[in-house]
Amino acid sequence: MPDYETFQHDVLVIGAGGAGLRAAIEASAFGVSVGLICKSLLGKAHTVMAEGGIAAALANVDDRDNWKVHFADTMRGGQYVNNWRMAELHAREAPARVRELEAWGAVFDRTKDGRILQRNFGGHKYPRLAHVGDRTGLEMIRTLQDHGVHQGIDVHMERTVLELLKQNGRVVGAFGYDRERGRFLVYRAKAVVLATGGIGRAYKITSNSWEYTGDGHSLAYRAGAELIDMEFVQFHPTGMVWPPSVRGILVTEGVRGEGGILTNNQGRRFMFDDIPENYRAQTADNEEEGWRYCQGDKDARRPPELLTRDHIARCIVREIKAGRGSPHGGVFLDIAWIKKRMSNAEDYIKRKLPSMYHQFKQLADIDITQEPMEVGPTTHYVMGGIRVDADTQMSRIPGLFAAGECAAGINGANRLGGNSLSDLLVFGKRAGEFAADFAKKNPVAEIDSGQIEEMARHALEPFERGGGENPYAVQHDLQETMQDNVGIVRTENEMISALEKLESFRARTGRVGVNGNREFNPGWHTALDLENLLTVSEAITRAAIERKESRGAQFREDFPDKDPKFGNANTIVWRGEDGGMKVRLDAIPEMPVELRQIIEENP
Repeated sequence: MPDYETFQHDVLVIGAGGAGLRAAIEASAFGVSVGLICKSLLGKAHTVMAEGGIAAALANVDDRDNWKVHFADTMRGGQYVNNWRMAELHAREAPARVRELEAWGAVFDRTKDGRILQRNFGGHKYPRLAHVGDRTGLEMIRTLQDHGVHQGIDVHMERTVLELLKQNGRVVGAFGYDRERGRFLVYRAKAVVLATGGIGRAYKITSNSWEYTGDGHSLAYRAGAELIDMEFVQFHPTGMVWPPSVRGILVTEGVRGEGGILTNNQGRRFMFDDIPENYRAQTADNEEEGWRYCQGDKDARRPPELLTRDHIARCIVREIKAGRGSPHGGVFLDIAWIKKRMSNAEDYIKRKLPSMYHQFKQLADIDITQEPMEVGPTTHYVMGGIRVDADTQMSRIPGLFAAGECAAGINGANRLGGNSLSDLLVFGKRAGEFAADFAKKNPVAEIDSGQIEEMARHALEPFERGGGENPYAVQHDLQETMQDNVGIVRTENEMISALEKLESFRARTGRVGVNGNREFNPGWHTALDLENLLTVSEAITRAAIERKESRGAQFREDFPDKDPKFGNANTIVWRGEDGGMKVRLDAIPEMPVELRQIIEENP
């Protein structure tokens, strides 16, 4: 075997966003050596794009809020197929994680008496999102990096992990390469934490950055872990739609939290037309009450623009299909209308939504203080991911942990806005803590050199097929297929067609060729990403076919209603002994009486 550069750590964290950094900080605090791998540069993780805020029941704006209400909101938003233990831990621990972030130097927006300010967000009963204007994720990453840099963490930047290394059923390290020079690298570790984010690049229209190719999901799947809830892909209702160069870029839910309204080409606020029965008691039925809610009136009900993301995305699609959309295939999101309510509206918008103001001004030449934005759904987040133990975050593979978007359970069928950032903190901390504990109790294991050599040979195959398939063409066709056949509205026939196409893409991937050499070769990087994209695309499609109902982020046109058979079940995807992908339904463990009572007391 060639003499590949080898690194050794007690805990190896793959992914340097909010979950990965928090896991690395916690593991280091337990006195073990920690390695942190970034696919990009440190500080460039997709967490920086999170805008709205961190959901935590601090009760700084409305003292009626508490962890129990947050728990009930999360379960209701997830249509009760959440891992209730994860939802409980998240709601209980999120306030402490936010205050901890503040103690480490995070600069939040403040109430008049100096406490952390919180804003309204879809699906949350009370103002709950701690925020820094609309740049909260950036502040989170800055704070975690500034704190983590002093913990003795070894950072490996611009590295991609290709496979996890196993020995006797246990994860013992990882094999990857240096994106700049193309040299293979070996990482030996007693425990591995996956924190690689989501799968958005499997779709044509997405708010996700180029790193989001389902790496962690696929690494865990190939290592023998189970994936759960993969059919639930969240299409954020508001992404930019015009000009074409910005299609899919996120427009934060904070715009609606600050009073923004959705209208069709007739000027009608169409969200008033379709309020789900289970949210009717909490939702305003007129403009006046909705505005008072956004301005902090505790007695007012929230506007329908702050219903859950899955519901709003479907309503927008309905308007577009009915011919009531905007000129470029979206609808209108209007924050400028508040000028008739506030004398200082322009300054208010620029202060509360600085990133959105500059984003539209620079990219679309639109002044959001004066005119509406055109928006439409964009692939944003996957609720599904690696199945982990709620308390420890360990998968069914000993030594393999996961946290953040690539792990699953807390969100069920639909994630509430803001829950992702507190999820990163709560379960990143837990993953780091229990990975460190596992590392202390287990020795470094030997690595199979034959296994590594086979991985290296497979990774270099595209160079031997220089005139083969174009990796970018395969990626493009895969994204179009997922967007068209496994998108917001699904049918069995279309998804079966998608599976057939995915099989053809897999065959084409086996013929992909790249030119040039291993150094600075983005074509090679794209070729290596294809296997991960194919894996998560197949998992999403097979799980979506298995769930023959509409629930949360999954809308089946051929099964438009909820089915009680699936109301107490999760879809599980795993790799069979024959190498093929398998799917089954697992019953959700019964919720304890005290947690059921909390939900009943918080309708």
